[in-house]
Amino acid sequence: MTYAPADGPARAYPIRYLMWHEIVNDVVDGVPIAVTFCPLCNTGMVFDARLGGQAYTFGVSGLLRHSDMIMYDHQTESWWQQALGQGIAGDMSGRGLAQLPAWMESWAAFRAAHPAGVVMDEPDWRRAYGTNPYQGYDTTRPFLYSGEDPPHGIAPLERVVRVGNRAWPLTRLRAAGRITEAGVTLTWTEGQASALDSARIGQGREVGNIRVRDGQGRDVAHDIPFAFAFHAFHPDGRWMLGR
Repeated sequence: MTYAPADGPARAYPIRYLMWHEIVNDVVDGVPIAVTFCPLCNTGMVFDARLGGQAYTFGVSGLLRHSDMIMYDHQTESWWQQALGQGIAGDMSGRGLAQLPAWMESWAAFRAAHPAGVVMDEPDWRRAYGTNPYQGYDTTRPFLYSGEDPPHGIAPLERVVRVGNRAWPLTRLRAAGRITEAGVTLTWTEGQASALDSARIGQGREVGNIRVRDGQGRDVAHDIPFAFAFHAFHPDGRWMLGR
């Protein structure tokens, strides 16, 4: 996952590490951030970890809701829904973290765009980094999810590009290559493997590099959840089907 602050070099947080740890607490340009990835929902999101002038750090609770990771903050031990960046239990219930523009891209794309970029080092843990503990997951069924399937015949594990409460099916974007709607431009280029397909993360089938920008060419906060997760957490969301 790539996060590029206004000042200073871009930063890469490899999925090979996030797959196993799911949250990285970092400080970039003096701003505390939480880099999060829930493999069961494919929700990769970076949040500003400040609220009311207080900096928070986050951990993985081990609990799931709609198959999505529930985080907790170390300061109040409140629970947070990762897919929403929203407090759901404890002192911080109802509070929301601001999502920052960040995107998933291949290592080759990051190196080409950011030759002076900073890359997260390998954690000092005994983990099988580079392997996928959920082999074949994104071609089966959502794990521990019993909610309603997405509408319009969209497969539960189809990836969508979510911007706010709108979702563009990845199949539509991949076919078009570029879509400009609702004040944003989405682009798809080949070169990124699915992290949830084969036993080795880098050997998964092609899913492509996606970017979302506004009319001034600025990156827009988004993520690429599975369709079931978008429907579960945005039940009144708008499906951008291009019909």
